[in-house]
Amino acid sequence: MIQLKLLPSIKLALKNIRSSKLRAVLTMLGIIIGVSSVIALVSIGQSSTQSVAQQINSLGTNLLSVNVMDTSEGQLKESDVDSFKKLYGVKDAAPAVNGRITAVNGKTSTQVSLIGTTESYQNIRDTKVANGRFLADIDNEYREKIAVLGSDTATTLFGADNPVGKEVQLNGNSYKVVGVLESKGSSIGQSGDSVIIVPLSTAQRVLGTTDIQSVYVQAQNANVLTFVQNELERSLMPLFHNNTDSYSVTNQQDVLDTMSSVSKTMTMLLGGIASISLLVGGIGIMNIMFVSVSERTKEIGIRKAIGAKRKDILMQFLIESIVLSGLGGIIGVGVGFIAIKIYAVITNTSVTFSPPFTFIAFGFSLVVGVVFGVFPANKASKLHPIQALRFE
Repeated sequence: MIQLKLLPSIKLALKNIRSSKLRAVLTMLGIIIGVSSVIALVSIGQSSTQSVAQQINSLGTNLLSVNVMDTSEGQLKESDVDSFKKLYGVKDAAPAVNGRITAVNGKTSTQVSLIGTTESYQNIRDTKVANGRFLADIDNEYREKIAVLGSDTATTLFGADNPVGKEVQLNGNSYKVVGVLESKGSSIGQSGDSVIIVPLSTAQRVLGTTDIQSVYVQAQNANVLTFVQNELERSLMPLFHNNTDSYSVTNQQDVLDTMSSVSKTMTMLLGGIASISLLVGGIGIMNIMFVSVSERTKEIGIRKAIGAKRKDILMQFLIESIVLSGLGGIIGVGVGFIAIKIYAVITNTSVTFSPPFTFIAFGFSLVVGVVFGVFPANKASKLHPIQALRFE
């Protein structure tokens, strides 16, 4: 019985909407903009969160980074790194020195980052080799003049040629290229492809320093990360005369949690701002429905005069409001999906469509239709039939 009454009401609502298409479209515009904005902004925000997580994870698994900021209080040596490896919960550790150098091949030159490290660096930092090989411990022991090129560096210096086995000039000295890395892209604002990796002892000679600037420590699993971090800090304190400002120990999971929290907060903020458009759209629906009640006062009077009950009139106008917001929501979902695809093409990034937020946005549009449709529907249902028939 309810279905029989509901279907004619929906048909009547669609008929009234078709009779004034422009007004209906303008009324739905706020809902369309609101729904599409929520879907697009939340999807882009969630994809950004995933991208940040992938970038941090690309640095390595279960990673802790020790960085020396002030060498006046103390320095790190290879022997200190060896002692880190013996700490409980530590799987491996790789020392590193960094600097900027000029790399030359023939007439082509480029400024790149030089990283001096050991064989352990490859597994700890999840570094993969596309051609050739990575460093070996024996290379560091004998201070071999060899180099592993990042993918961008290899392309810049050698073009499409395979550089493995060829020579490259680093600050005027010849180094044999033994490998080329797979592309890692940018991570936390830094390119992982515009680099040259050489043995630690070789880099120390090139850069004129014996100090180790960074140590990458890999924990055995994620459960012992915090424990290992505390152990590292305890080991570093006597090396730097208890001056904790001279060094830092960064937990990869802490960085990931912080960045994810910020990204999620921004996503919710953007979604909240976009939701304001839905409220504006609801106000627009309410205004138009009040106008519709005024225009159709005589119609309401005639329907009441021939036996229509208050709840019938209430349901008719409420359904019209819900149909308007529902159609706006459906169109908004389509517009939001198109906006996501356009953004992905323009920025050349992967954006994941978010079904849960799509349903939430669409459901919210229906709620807006009900909430803001109640007031004009209630006004229409309360009209006295005689007064309505006399209305001019």
